[in-house]
Amino acid sequence: MKEVRIGLVGLGFMGTTHWGIYQAMKGARVVALADVDAAKRRGDVSKVVGNIGGGDNSKPLDLSGVTVYESARALISNADVDVVDICVPTPDHADIVCAALAAGKHVFCEKPLCRTEAEMKKIVAAVKKAKTCFNLGLCVRAWPEYRHAYEYFKSGKAGKMKSATFKRISPSVDGNAWQNWYMDGARSGGALLDLHVHDIDEVNYFFGKPKSLTAAGANIVSKGGIDHVVATYDYGNGALVMAEGGWAAAKGTPFEMSFTIVCEKATLKLDASGYHIYPVKGKPITPKCDVKAGPTGWHQELAYFVACVKKGITPDKYQTIDSVETTMKMLFAEAKSIASGKKVSL
Repeated sequence: MKEVRIGLVGLGFMGTTHWGIYQAMKGARVVALADVDAAKRRGDVSKVVGNIGGGDNSKPLDLSGVTVYESARALISNADVDVVDICVPTPDHADIVCAALAAGKHVFCEKPLCRTEAEMKKIVAAVKKAKTCFNLGLCVRAWPEYRHAYEYFKSGKAGKMKSATFKRISPSVDGNAWQNWYMDGARSGGALLDLHVHDIDEVNYFFGKPKSLTAAGANIVSKGGIDHVVATYDYGNGALVMAEGGWAAAKGTPFEMSFTIVCEKATLKLDASGYHIYPVKGKPITPKCDVKAGPTGWHQELAYFVACVKKGITPDKYQTIDSVETTMKMLFAEAKSIASGKKVSL
């Protein structure tokens, strides 16, 4: 396959981010677009805002040569579409993912996988049945600094992990999305599902499924969602693993994504000063991360997925459906722990 033809569903912050990445990517082209918003179907994304990235996601889009649809179902029926890229509100993921896979399309879906455990089971079954490629936008696995830390840790160079802390704090996302759906906890699940999921996934990615976990959460700005959460993960080995995330900070607050992984031989740390490795013996190291596919995890994950589709191989560098399912099970376990105030076994 010389060119991968993309059908993009949804033109919010992530949809416009994906659009911009595809425009600069060799061997990929957006040939179809679906959005329920008539203005966006004309390329008017002036109301699109985000909480990270610094890009100009509100710049008008040139939709010349792009077939435009009001519904995802109509786009899926387009025979010219190889990949359906889904960037819509979480409750709509399951139906669109399953319909696209059933139609024989490759599917890239933004995180989180779904809103409920029932939807998770439905999607997992559909992915395992499909003969096409599927990946989820858990972009932090592909983020250059996180990826380097992962490879360094897995190589054994840092030694045994003693403690690990992952943190993700966002300025308020109130007003940042279509119909302000982030602020409807029944739809978004709050920061627990839409933000903290990244660090749940990093805990899973680095260390695997814990034996149990305990989480505390607070509803601060949304209607019924968990807007800030702190969780600890028990691996039964005495190590302390924690993740914290929230999106209730003031609008002017800088976005924070950080980690500190303390190991026997070195500490791996990402903060506002950058990404560094601090060996127990020797001088600090500032690694050179692989950014050939792009500077962010969004660039890296999409470039890899398109390459897999083009080559006809199953994407497994960053994730598999089994690892995604584990992350979602951990997420739903956190929700249960927050509701009950008790430790939850996995």
